[in-house]
Amino acid sequence: MRKQKVSTAVIRRLPRYYRHLNDLYRAGVERISSNALGKSMGLTASQIRQDLSCFGEFGQQGYGYNVESLRSEVSDILGMNRGHTAVVLGAGNLGRALIENFHFERSGVILAAAFDIDRSIVGRELSGVQVYHADQLEEYLSLHPASIGVLTVPGSAAPRIAERLVGAGVRGLWNFTNIELNVKAPGLVVEDVHFADSLLALSYMISEEP
Repeated sequence: MRKQKVSTAVIRRLPRYYRHLNDLYRAGVERISSNALGKSMGLTASQIRQDLSCFGEFGQQGYGYNVESLRSEVSDILGMNRGHTAVVLGAGNLGRALIENFHFERSGVILAAAFDIDRSIVGRELSGVQVYHADQLEEYLSLHPASIGVLTVPGSAAPRIAERLVGAGVRGLWNFTNIELNVKAPGLVVEDVHFADSLLALSYMISEEP
């Protein structure tokens, strides 16, 4: 149970916790101390305990954490068992790469459909995902509600598509368009993914004098 408003920094670390715990679980590790978990993640034991305390009491002093149980708890916190459904807007190069290579289901998300305006793509299936014409978006979502919209459309089309998604009840936008969306709606969450920003940050860090 969440005890307080959780900081963005803690939220950003939660997927890392899940990933490490999942690796430990798959390796057959039954329990781990906060010291050992922190060492594997490059964090301190106190940071581990402080982060997890935002959501409740986990682990026992002198015993550590039960890996399977903590993995399940973090999965619940991340909403991986809530049946979130996503649709992809833009089935071009990037959209297709996500559809064919990104394992949405491993994050507890069902990828239900994709939308595009290219007649050579519309009507096809990509890795089992049907591609519909963008004009069918509202009709489709009225029959098959989705909570997440994945935007891989050109930046010029992104604001209009985002507004349509939000108007159709989508509550989360995973935005790969490299523009900042100025869409406002109660409860709406926008997660921007800027590949260029990440690359430029890397460029800066390797360009620094040793």
